[in-house]
Amino acid sequence: MRRIFEEIEARGAAAEPIVFAEEVAEDVRGRLSSLDGVLVWVDPIVRGRDRSVLDAILRDAAGQGLYVSAHPDVIRKMGSKDVLVRTRDMEWGGDTHLFRSLADLREALPSLLRTGPRVLKQYHGSQGDGVWKVALLSEASGAGDAMVRVLHAQRGSRLEDLPLGEFLQRCEVYFARSSCVIDQPYQDRLAEGMIRCYLVHDGVVGFGHQFVTALLPPPEGTVESPPPPPRYYFGPTKPEFQDLKRELESGWVSEMQRLCGIDAADLPAIWDADFLLGAKTSSGEDTYVLGEINVSGVFPIPDEAVAPLAEAAIARALAARANRRDPSR
Repeated sequence: MRRIFEEIEARGAAAEPIVFAEEVAEDVRGRLSSLDGVLVWVDPIVRGRDRSVLDAILRDAAGQGLYVSAHPDVIRKMGSKDVLVRTRDMEWGGDTHLFRSLADLREALPSLLRTGPRVLKQYHGSQGDGVWKVALLSEASGAGDAMVRVLHAQRGSRLEDLPLGEFLQRCEVYFARSSCVIDQPYQDRLAEGMIRCYLVHDGVVGFGHQFVTALLPPPEGTVESPPPPPRYYFGPTKPEFQDLKRELESGWVSEMQRLCGIDAADLPAIWDADFLLGAKTSSGEDTYVLGEINVSGVFPIPDEAVAPLAEAAIARALAARANRRDPSR
């Protein structure tokens, strides 16, 4: 993250690195009290620990007038998997569902699988943890006895054929962790790659393009998905992605804000939206399907995104300082 520090300091602001761990939580709380703003890069789950302790500290800091990006409440609204359900009626949405209990999932999943393969996602997660592709192989008199083919998106996972009831038992842990699971259709064009749009507030500042392999069928003769190739990074002017940029900046971001209840001033200093290619239109044009929005730990980022990020963070931190000095502003 050295580039980000350099860009902030080149604009006359001081940047201080703070490494968080629950064992030093109170020390972190004290260090934050002397700052004007904080940019946070912490994944939802790290080696079995969640962000609950950190988020409580960040909420307190924001309540005292510190600029916090991303604020935990904003992460909850737009950086969790249920954003796919909140925005399913948008142009980027689709046949997406949220299940609050294992019983609800058990009741609905058999009929959903008859429409084609599905992707199930736990509420919070990273690096493919809790993301599954599920396809129906054969039906049975009892729904739980139907045979399904499943593949976990976590690296090193193997393709498995098993009864649906046995797979559903594996999903029980996700309800215990976060009380819900999100379901959406599997996108047949996954092999053509994923486009990651990086944004500072409501403006696109760069792109990533990656050929996602985690949920692709394993190569013949193997049971594991191939390792992913490198992700390629581009600035905001990449010609191939200008249609997507226009859609985001001209309406999609503001519509997402409305549906999720997020003010423009609360949009994160850096966030990204991942898009898969949907079915082509009758005229042969691409459509885009939202896969997820990342807010908690967006890194690495394109080089072209660093300067806008630094400028935005400093502007918001200065505004926060001014508001603390004069709350009537």
